[in-house]
Amino acid sequence: MTRVAVGLVELHLPEVGSLKGKRHILQGVKERVKQRFNVSIAEVDHQDAWQRATLAVACVANDARHANEVVAKAVHFLERLPDASVIDVSIEVL
Repeated sequence: MTRVAVGLVELHLPEVGSLKGKRHILQGVKERVKQRFNVSIAEVDHQDAWQRATLAVACVANDARHANEVVAKAVHFLERLPDASVIDVSIEVL
């Protein structure tokens, strides 16, 4: 059966001083996560805030455990970003 795992990661970007700067950082982060983990990732909240972002990471797989592991690894990668600190994390398997 097909399963989808979704992770939400809320970030604080303390060094960002503009929306352009935020977009620049997030664009690079999203590309690295996509390439490294083969997941979908998008900014889903706080688009107009300079120093906050919420990213959604999604993985579709035949096995719920595998989908959850892939999203958890991507979230762990985001937790180690030098330019951001994590405010909140949630992962759900659908």
